[in-house]
Amino acid sequence: MTSLLSATAAVHSRNGTQRLPIHTSEGGSTISVKFDGQTLSMNNNPSGRPTALDIDPSNIDHGITQCPWERRFSPYEFNGGTTIAISGADYAVIAADTRLSSGYEILSRSVSKLHRLTDRCVLGSAGCKTDVDQLRSVLDIRMKMYAHDHRKEMAAPSVAQMLGNTLYYKRFFPYYAFNVLAGVDAEGRGAVYSYDAIGSFERTPFSASGSGQAFLIPLMDNVIGHKNRLDEKRELGAEEVVEIVKDAFLTAGERDIYTGDAVEIMVIRAGGITKEVFSLKAD
Repeated sequence: MTSLLSATAAVHSRNGTQRLPIHTSEGGSTISVKFDGQTLSMNNNPSGRPTALDIDPSNIDHGITQCPWERRFSPYEFNGGTTIAISGADYAVIAADTRLSSGYEILSRSVSKLHRLTDRCVLGSAGCKTDVDQLRSVLDIRMKMYAHDHRKEMAAPSVAQMLGNTLYYKRFFPYYAFNVLAGVDAEGRGAVYSYDAIGSFERTPFSASGSGQAFLIPLMDNVIGHKNRLDEKRELGAEEVVEIVKDAFLTAGERDIYTGDAVEIMVIRAGGITKEVFSLKAD
């Protein structure tokens, strides 16, 4: 039995000589043709006289109408960006860069990827900007419904569960958003939650998402997770973690073209949220 590769090679070797290619969603095929020096026509025309099926060789449009190519459309667009979140004893730090990209084009240098859900909980999202905006709108509506029903803000673990449910509801057409959630729980301890695209999540000491994730996670494993180190692990303060985050984004910005311009850093404590913006390279 002829293999697929050899059959495909045989078809392509005859394209334009005795056969014309047909491009379909089910693979390549050909049409038998003949050329008498003036007219290119189908072989199933025994009379040789020009018919409606004849093809003018001087007017072949290379796959536009006579031999159409399959066209593809994607509802998603990857707009890049990097987010990170780190939890401490009584605080959580979450940060994200402000660059919005599309391919090799920078669309904006000042788009925030952080979204404040409550006074003690912040969402960081990278990915498709339109999906991120839609996800934020849905979460805001549900947060308001909860506040009206219970007359209080939702706690960080409850927000984490609500976000997981919201993503899971869209599992058949997921939000193209890579999320990390940071906040302070009812006991005043820092909490960070890591998510996949369809709502599976876990509470972790730190998390990162987006285009620069591969550059940040190994650094966090060593500095925050204290892996592969022999010195004694110590508790880091919020100010020290903020400096680590700045160094991490400087590193990611050197290697990832979708990370840059500035990093927005929020420190979440039981008393509220403080914000800082640190400039990165703009190329």
